Amino acid sequence: MPNSIREQILQAVTGLLVPVAAAVGAQVLRSPPTGITREQSPALLVFPESDAISQRPNDRVERQLVVRVVALARETGSETPEVIADRLLVATHAALLADANLGGLCLGIRELDCEWDVEDADATAAAIPARYQITYRTLAADLSTRG
Repeated sequence: MPNSIREQILQAVTGLLVPVAAAVGAQVLRSPPTGITREQSPALLVFPESDAISQRPNDRVERQLVVRVVALARETGSETPEVIADRLLVATHAALLADANLGGLCLGIRELDCEWDVEDADATAAAIPARYQITYRTLAADLSTRG
């Protein structure tokens, strides 16, 4: 059985961010079940948050998938974690909006909001979560077929 369009979108977003992260020595992790260690940062974390139905025209269903991308960084000798995390998020944003329909998987991507969280851990850490709304359509009777 094929994956749902939602899962295909999540895989596309994650795949799109791998080269973005690699360019700055970071990694991409999807829904990590535990905290990120010092050795794993910097990192981009991808979390699906919600998937809501917005319209039901005919046998089609328009959906709103909210994805949270967290840029996570720790202080280095030369840069603050906020600067590193912000640079990761800038590159993430550019990559997501460069192909705002993810090769035809969705109708569009829209930024919702962004936050900052700085913690004094073993090395000061910064997490900048940004949320994106991805609009897509499926058939009413088949989540794996674009509508």
